[in-house]
Amino acid sequence: MNQQELFKRIQEMRPPDLNLYYPEGDSEAFWKEVLESELLKEDIRQIREEGKRLDGQPIPELSYALFTAFARTGVRLDYERVYFERRRRLNTYVFLTLLEQENLSHLENLKEILWAVCGEYTWCLPAHLPADHDPEHIDRHIDLFSAETGFALTEISLLLGERLPLLLRLRIRTEVERRLFRPFMEAGPFQWETARHNWAAVCAGSIGAAALLAVDDPSRLAGILAKTENSMRYYLEGFGDDGACLEGLDYWNYGFGYFTYYSDLLRARSGGRLDWLREEKVHSIARFQQKCFIGGDFVANFSDSTPQARVHRGLSHYLAAQYPDVELSPAALDAAYTEDHCSRFAPALRNLIWSMRNAEGKAQKKFQDWKPASYYLPDAAWLISRYRSKAGAFGFAAKGGHNDEPHNHNDLGHFILYGQGEIYAADLGSGEYTADYFGDGRYGYDCNGSQGHSVPIIDGQYQREGPDHRSAVLHASASADRDELTLELSGAYRVEGLERLVRSMVWHKEEWPRLELTDEYRYAGMPESWTERFVTWLRPEPVRPGVMRIPGASGGGVEIHYDGRILEPEIAGHMYRDHFGRETVWHSIDFRVSEPGEEGRFSFVFEFIPLD
Repeated sequence: MNQQELFKRIQEMRPPDLNLYYPEGDSEAFWKEVLESELLKEDIRQIREEGKRLDGQPIPELSYALFTAFARTGVRLDYERVYFERRRRLNTYVFLTLLEQENLSHLENLKEILWAVCGEYTWCLPAHLPADHDPEHIDRHIDLFSAETGFALTEISLLLGERLPLLLRLRIRTEVERRLFRPFMEAGPFQWETARHNWAAVCAGSIGAAALLAVDDPSRLAGILAKTENSMRYYLEGFGDDGACLEGLDYWNYGFGYFTYYSDLLRARSGGRLDWLREEKVHSIARFQQKCFIGGDFVANFSDSTPQARVHRGLSHYLAAQYPDVELSPAALDAAYTEDHCSRFAPALRNLIWSMRNAEGKAQKKFQDWKPASYYLPDAAWLISRYRSKAGAFGFAAKGGHNDEPHNHNDLGHFILYGQGEIYAADLGSGEYTADYFGDGRYGYDCNGSQGHSVPIIDGQYQREGPDHRSAVLHASASADRDELTLELSGAYRVEGLERLVRSMVWHKEEWPRLELTDEYRYAGMPESWTERFVTWLRPEPVRPGVMRIPGASGGGVEIHYDGRILEPEIAGHMYRDHFGRETVWHSIDFRVSEPGEEGRFSFVFEFIPLD
């Protein structure tokens, strides 16, 4: 659709009002219903607890020292903790104002934090700004969080309406115009406009959504939406037909969440004539969440994704209502109100309104986990399995792909092993985001480089980054009794002499499941060294020659059976800083080949053992 056709659609749009959010646009009736809802009882309790914590506290200041800390040290967390605490305060007083209209102190607190956010030097994070940015033109920069903030303020202004003073509503409109709409139309194009990952969806989606709520001029709205729609097309190009989010579930919640928030408003305002949700690829992406959990709240957390994840219940309810084959997530996996450390308003609002709106469509599951299933995602080259036997719940995930994926880790052939509530073969996930983490030193971080993954080390060399370093899938299958993935991995390395490296993984779904892993290589000449590395958070211990155990914290565990005649195991402890800046221990088990030759074949069996 060109801009002229889009303009015609916009001229036919109904005006933005509370009907976009509530049945018959009745805010008061809706929030009374929320207060009486059993489904949202815990959410309301948590919001009120946050209100008690915040009452009487001053609004934290985004000081000069905090703002400049990133440029001086490369550390992001100090500034961001305060920035996101301000957003938590904003969210909490919005919801309390809507829920408890008779308590005027909530509205007074809301006015103050709205005014404070409007007065911030920039809505961008320092890490996303050029080091030499010109303060006179600071409003020409748009990042994820400035776009989110503008969308949030615009929604809040609409939701509260005349309960907010005219001065505050006008200032919100002015700041959103200055910081989002004007630079989007005049200062770009921005690099994220053509990104094939979450930035396109979050930035453009937030701007497009805010425009749908605040821009009255049809011609101007058509210009903003034309650019937004273009970015959405680029975002969807980042997915294969299998719908896998290569950035992991955290970024699916983030990027696809904002894509959906925008798409919902666009569809509602256009009376269904503009509807991304009719696209089959969007339908496929909507099914990703139910595929990536391997057990409990543990996920296949390849790339910069955290090992444990919760679901955004509102998004889950909404997608389940749109598509019959999208499963509604188990209630046990619902994210708490305080869990989003970035305190994003859009998902927090929809966790309430979409849960209520779609609660009648599908009953929320009361059990603790997703149903057993196995999935092979051919475009991503991921194999994911959830399995349940009389012995308990187990899971397995492995990946191929290439080493130039969004939020890339050098991890081709890597795998995760889960059982009875614990991870035995681990993916370290995302580390603490710093300047160097996204700079030249990225693959020196254990969680990013192949040294922190369960893959071979050849002649002392790790896998290399870049699109040319990729795997080839030789075989993949998923069935009732076993799942298989066979990969050719020599292309992941830049090792002279390595002609072939085939990793075969067979996941046997028995009462006590087992994983058979075999690596076979061919070398021109003989490698100086060959090491089979496996990664775990739990401390391994040798049992006897040919058997290594990774004990579970509550007993039981996994035994690794190997050929002790040719492999010499060595256990080492390591430390990394996780995504939240916490020092975290991980362990490597290195099986060193005593006499590597021109060819080699090494087999391991990872076997779950009963609880003690």
